[in-house]
Amino acid sequence: MTISYDKLWKLLIDKKMNKTDLKEQAGITYNIIARLGKCQPVNLESLYKICRCLECDIGDIMEFEIDEAVS
Repeated sequence: MTISYDKLWKLLIDKKMNKTDLKEQAGITYNIIARLGKCQPVNLESLYKICRCLECDIGDIMEFEIDEAVS
């Protein structure tokens, strides 16, 4: 199972924001932005800050993708 933050990037485009805007307004670090860009896990507090900043739910910024088993 992998994490996808594609919804977050689309939401930023819709809100005409860039990653630096998100960092400053949500109060998160560049390290968190980098981890999001690499589809790596981030802590729940950071996700909460992003959701609060963007006025959305966690499902609006991320999703889990199920890896298909190779036979």
